Amino acid sequence: MEKLYKVPSQTRIGHVHLKVSNLDKSLEFYHGLLGFEITEKLGEEAVFLSAGGYHHHIGLNTWNSKDAPKASRHGVGLYHTAIVYPSRKELAVVLNRLLERDYTLTGAADHGVSEAIYLDDPDGNGVELYWDRPREEWPRKSDGSVKMYTRPLRLQNLLEELN
Repeated sequence: MEKLYKVPSQTRIGHVHLKVSNLDKSLEFYHGLLGFEITEKLGEEAVFLSAGGYHHHIGLNTWNSKDAPKASRHGVGLYHTAIVYPSRKELAVVLNRLLERDYTLTGAADHGVSEAIYLDDPDGNGVELYWDRPREEWPRKSDGSVKMYTRPLRLQNLLEELN
């Protein structure tokens, strides 16, 4: 029997590239609200954004989707894009920005290994904003494997990181 291939542990997801209906609205969300920097713009049809000077973490384009309806919640496709913040405090900063702008949240959860805030971008694509707890704090099963769960995230407690 052939040995099962395992992806190398250093492998990471490089970027997400989204089809959007309106580039300006998507830029207002990803650049204006979440704070990703624009690294390149291709006319009025595509833009690439990053955190920290990487070539791009997020690509947005209207090549085949200009003025298209929002993504269907009941069809196949992207469930959500997950953006990892480096600390609990940085997650609190972005939560505060969202609340100050009355941006609708679709959920918030404590997963044991992480704390997450959920929302939709202007095209109805799900977005998860989260931070990972240190690995040594992750809940574990008796066999040592990770034990994730979903419990309510107390947003006020998260916002106390700002004090």
